[in-house]
Amino acid sequence: MNSDEIRVLLVDDQELFREGVRVIIDAQPGMRVVGSAGDGLEAVRLVDELEPDVVLMDIRMPEMDGVEATRQVFSPDRAARRTRPVRVVVLTTFNLDDRAATAIRYGASGFLLKDTTPLMLRDAIRTVHAGNAVLAPQDLSTLLNGQFRARAAVPAAYGSLTEKEREVFAAVARGLSNTEIAGLVYASESTVKTHVGAILRKLGLRDRVQIVVFAHEHGLAG
Repeated sequence: MNSDEIRVLLVDDQELFREGVRVIIDAQPGMRVVGSAGDGLEAVRLVDELEPDVVLMDIRMPEMDGVEATRQVFSPDRAARRTRPVRVVVLTTFNLDDRAATAIRYGASGFLLKDTTPLMLRDAIRTVHAGNAVLAPQDLSTLLNGQFRARAAVPAAYGSLTEKEREVFAAVARGLSNTEIAGLVYASESTVKTHVGAILRKLGLRDRVQIVVFAHEHGLAG
């Protein structure tokens, strides 16, 4: 087994759809399907058992839907036991699906429409594996604005960010890339990466997508 391969778990209640996606992914260099599940309950169990890098999670399924399965996958106790990070992309038939927004709040890295092209699917898997979102920043903001009508109080941890880290935080919350942020704050890309790492560590967040969620949740996305 190639340790550099991106390990993918497929979760959908339609076997024909799962098998079609499996063929697409297994044909891509550097990625491989390691398992599949037909409902959310099985998905949560297989994430624990197989430790995939990326989970493609259908939203609407019997037994347990993709939203609740995502919440359980990223529950603190499971996250503490995990030896490698996992990313979740939810699959939906509706653009700007409110359930997809809830899944993103629980830890998903974005969503894909189920009629996406094989090329977009491949690129999405690579994108989330790198810790980024798989939908445009403006779409992510549109989703999250509807989710956080009541803003939560800003945690004390935010106060531990340096002035430069707050600049980078604001830029990440707007969906800017490291290259764009580097030009904005007059720093190298490697320095920006260092700042992003510090922000994630201080705020207890997993990736850049969760910085965007944090900013919306606490009214810091302006």
